[in-house]
Amino acid sequence: MYYNVIENILEKSKNMIENIEQIKEKASLCLNCKNKPCSEACPMKTHIPEFISKIKEDKFEDAYNILINNNIFSHVCSLICPQENQCQGSCVRGIKSEPTQIGDLEKFVNEWALENKIEPKIHQDETIDNVKVAIVGGGPAGLSCAYELAKKGIKSVVFEKENVLGGILNYGIPDFRLDKKIVDRIVEILCKLGIEFRLNQELGKNISIKELKKEYDYVFIGIGAEISSTYKLSDEKLENVYDSDEFLRRYNFKNYIKDLGKVVVIGGGNVAMDSARSAVKMGAEKVSILYRRDKAHMPAREVELQDALNDGVEWIELTRVNNANLENGKMVSVHCNKTQIVDGKAVDVEGEEFDYDADTVVFAIGLKPNKDLLINEGLELTDWGTILVDENNQTSIENVYSGGDVTDNKSVVCKALASGKKASESIIKKIIKP
Repeated sequence: MYYNVIENILEKSKNMIENIEQIKEKASLCLNCKNKPCSEACPMKTHIPEFISKIKEDKFEDAYNILINNNIFSHVCSLICPQENQCQGSCVRGIKSEPTQIGDLEKFVNEWALENKIEPKIHQDETIDNVKVAIVGGGPAGLSCAYELAKKGIKSVVFEKENVLGGILNYGIPDFRLDKKIVDRIVEILCKLGIEFRLNQELGKNISIKELKKEYDYVFIGIGAEISSTYKLSDEKLENVYDSDEFLRRYNFKNYIKDLGKVVVIGGGNVAMDSARSAVKMGAEKVSILYRRDKAHMPAREVELQDALNDGVEWIELTRVNNANLENGKMVSVHCNKTQIVDGKAVDVEGEEFDYDADTVVFAIGLKPNKDLLINEGLELTDWGTILVDENNQTSIENVYSGGDVTDNKSVVCKALASGKKASESIIKKIIKP
């Protein structure tokens, strides 16, 4: 028994050493460019050459602290960010060969720190006692804002409508893509920085901007896009039709849907891929993604599509779902139209119609902000129904800021984090004058 334990430890140590050698080889490819196009392409402006230099020097803890001080969600970003379109996509080495694998390096540093129980060394200024900030929304944008304020010694209170923090990271992204323990760890660090959290507090119900402004000097709104986009499939009531928000919540909170049968997911983004893979894991008989455009025009990352295909999901492109076919009040298939791409848009091909077997349909075609709520709160909106903000992320209400999906409903996590950070910088400039 004892020797088995020792053998396991030695094997684990050997694997770690081999992994470190591979990582250092990847790090050696970084050219340490002076103009840092990789950092410029990163929404969070991660200090990429700097943390990679520390990997080259075997100073993994220093690399970790460089990452964490810039972005508390560094580990999350290493797992779900579209690096191929951002930092890695801008790598100079990638012009003539393969780019530096920045995502892999960031992931390694964070997982090494977790494995070795490294506590982050976060620089925090002395507390400023006479200023308070209310942050509405405990998702990526709100928590990023709170983190930046805390580093400057500015007190904030985060109001979250759910009974758990993390927003989309907890209820929207499945555990096979993001381990929830990583989010829990981030919240733990934020608590140690003195940030206060109040759960089950919802804008428009038990809190309002007007009331918050009476108690707090500044307010940040980061409530995300809450309304799912769908369309009618039948004049009759259908039971097995879900929006992606509800569907993924059911999966993430282990409230699995039974007897899914043949599932059709409508959409072509990462949420569609997550919904399809979640359906597989909930025991669906068959899962298909039907998308009106083609692979070249899909918003999903190619790696996410490949993961879905590996899980047995069927990909049907250039297909528009028009309506559901019912037998005895129960959906048995969806009626579809083949499409073609004309000037970047999906256009129906005349006469190319067909039925596709379906017992369950999941809409994964986007989310939008709760327009009525925002208007009732006195906020000015854009033509798209998002909160109108200026270059400093300030809304039409003085000292009220906003960021994340509620200001850009096609945002990704890293951009939501960046908007929360940008708003915090604007607030900090008003509080700490040069």
